[in-house]
Amino acid sequence: MENINIYIGKKIRNYRKMKKMTLQQLADTIHKSRATVSKYETGEITIDIETLYEISEALDVNLTQITDYHKQDEDPIIKAIDYTGKSPFFQADKLYFYFYDGRYNRLKEAIIDIHKSIINEDGCCDASMSIRSTTSTGRSSEVYYNGNVLYSDMLIRFSFVNQYNKLEQDLLYIFNPLELRDFTEGLLCGISSADLMPCAFKCLVTLTPNENYEELKQHLYITPKELRRWQKMNMFIVDNNS
Repeated sequence: MENINIYIGKKIRNYRKMKKMTLQQLADTIHKSRATVSKYETGEITIDIETLYEISEALDVNLTQITDYHKQDEDPIIKAIDYTGKSPFFQADKLYFYFYDGRYNRLKEAIIDIHKSIINEDGCCDASMSIRSTTSTGRSSEVYYNGNVLYSDMLIRFSFVNQYNKLEQDLLYIFNPLELRDFTEGLLCGISSADLMPCAFKCLVTLTPNENYEELKQHLYITPKELRRWQKMNMFIVDNNS
């Protein structure tokens, strides 16, 4: 039971931090003391099902996202992935993500936070993403996503769910560069929040922020060569040849 409490407590802490919520704010929302919520997160107290439901509501996650404990998870809770000798994209706790939305002539950027303290039975780490866009009038908006990341030698896969529209689940595949560089290409697949149409975007992910927006747009535009290739193959594909 102790391991279950620790697992659930860590999940609550991670989702609370993804939501940028303080201990006190969560405590106030579920009508508990700050000390009690702190003990929930450290696993010192077993949480009853009603309180678990209230916590999941406060954090905008499904109850199963907090309670998806399996016995084989006992070791991964305390054992981190060995990133020694891996590329910088394996080691990064934060990535910067860009794509260009031609419908609105707008570059969109996001920050991806990777939370490596908990690894589930599939080897996935928790992750969160916030996408920010600014209109021509200077008005900005932000959309928040929760999900996970799975690593392989060639590709890194992110799976995210929009916290305000659960229907929107996005997959982001990026190349894990073999050579040392601070950027990599990928493909974002999902649905458009505005019109609920399936869509895909060519994207760029970097290790450090890039504010050269004109250069980013040039990199993200679909080229005539890519269009000819997609037409010939009848599918969208992104190379790792930059």
